[in-house]
Amino acid sequence: MNKKIAQTNKEIIYPKESYNIIGACYEVYNALGCGFLEAVYQESLAIEFKLRKIPFVEQQEMKLNYKGVPLKQGFKPDFICYDKIILEIKAVPNLIDEFRAQIINYLSASHFQLGLLVNFGHYPGLEYERFVFIPD
Repeated sequence: MNKKIAQTNKEIIYPKESYNIIGACYEVYNALGCGFLEAVYQESLAIEFKLRKIPFVEQQEMKLNYKGVPLKQGFKPDFICYDKIILEIKAVPNLIDEFRAQIINYLSASHFQLGLLVNFGHYPGLEYERFVFIPD
């Protein structure tokens, strides 16, 4: 099965939901600034999601398989929001390709259509990228 992962802002899927998620991220960034560990932002973001009534699950174990055989190992995205959007957060000076590869793999393995990669460690402002899973 061929599939395509695109990093794009042109093809907006789940616009209302992604706007709500990014808005919550900006609220957390504006309140805390940069310089904390990722765990601080994760905990704060969970509180903000609750306040905004954004449905989410933290660090839910996702199963993997190899050639149809289930693996013991899986992966845990930082958040799954609205039962359809993967949110991976970082607290680093800049996003790098390894983080992009991580969310691309998460989308490919889960078959979710939208992934958001958000960086709270960037100065002078929040940094985020959208990734869209496009199955053939």
